[in-house]
Amino acid sequence: MREAAFVKQNKEKWIAFEKALDANVKINPDHLSDLYIHLTNDLAYAQTYYLNSNTLKYLNSLASQAHQKIYINKKESKNSIVEFFKTDFPLFFSGYQKEFLFAILAFAIAVFIGTISTLYDDSFVRLILGDYYVNMTLENIANGNPTAIYQDSGQGGMFLGITINNIRVGMMCFALGLLTSIGSLYVIFSNGIMVGAFFTMFYREGVTLDAWRVIMLHGTIELSIIVVCGAAGIILGNGILFPGTYERKYSLVKSAKAGLKVMVSTIPLFIIAGFIEGFVTRYAFMPAILNWAIVIGSAALIIWYYGIYPRIVKNKYE
Repeated sequence: MREAAFVKQNKEKWIAFEKALDANVKINPDHLSDLYIHLTNDLAYAQTYYLNSNTLKYLNSLASQAHQKIYINKKESKNSIVEFFKTDFPLFFSGYQKEFLFAILAFAIAVFIGTISTLYDDSFVRLILGDYYVNMTLENIANGNPTAIYQDSGQGGMFLGITINNIRVGMMCFALGLLTSIGSLYVIFSNGIMVGAFFTMFYREGVTLDAWRVIMLHGTIELSIIVVCGAAGIILGNGILFPGTYERKYSLVKSAKAGLKVMVSTIPLFIIAGFIEGFVTRYAFMPAILNWAIVIGSAALIIWYYGIYPRIVKNKYE
C-alpha cells in the first residue's frame, strides 16, 4: 500500500485518538488498550514499509503518548513523580532527539564564535561581559585566585540567587520559542558566545585549567540547562512554523505542552546547579580528584538522561 493511501485510511482514527489523549479525556483502560494495540500494529506496518518517513515519526510520538495514558489509567498506585522521570519523560523525549541535538550544535557554534572573536579582538570580551566584570576577574587572576568571585557571597543567598537566575534564563529560552525557534536560538547563541568569550579570557591569561575545573563544577549542569531549555523552545517554535496537517492553533498548543514537559524535567537540574555553585564551587582548592569527579559525574548525568536513556526506554516499549 502506498504511504499516502495508508495515511488516508487511518488518519481520522489517529487524529481522534490523539485529541482524546491531549484533552486528558477519561478513557476506559480496556478500550484504551485495544486502541493502543491497533496503533502499535499501524506503527509496526509503518516501520516495515515507510522507514524514516514522517508517518513513522508521527506514529512513534502517538504511541509514546498512548503509553503514558495507559500508565495514568492503571489501577495500582504508583509514585507519579518517580514514574515521570523514570519512564514517561524519557519515552516522550526519545521523539525529540533531533531538537536536542540541534540545540547542542547551535550552542557549540556560538561558543566557537565567542572564542575566535576574543582571540582576535581584545575588546570583544569587554563588549560581552562588561568592563567591571573583566577588570574584577583580571584582578582576581593577579591575586592568584581566578575564581574568587564564587567565594564572595554567603552560601544560602548565593544558592537562592543563582537558582532563580538560572530559572529566569531557562524560562526565557523556552518562552522566546513563541517568536518561533529563532527566539530560543537567540538565547542559546547569546549565552554560547558569552561562554566562549569567558573561557578564552582565562586562556589568554594562562589560567585555563585552574578556571575550567572550578567553573565547570556548576557550569556543566548550568550550561546543559540552557541547551535543554533551548530544545524546549525549539519544540515550541517548530509547532508554530511547521504545523503539518494540524491547524496552527492546535499545533501551537500541542508543542507548548511538549515544551513544558521538557522544562519540568529541568527542575532537579536547576536545584543541583544552584546548590553546587552556592555551596561547592567556593572551595576552589579542593582535591583535584574530587573536583573532576563532580565535573565528570555531572556530564555523565546529562549525557545519560537526555541522550542515552531515552533510547533505552523507547526500545523497551517498542
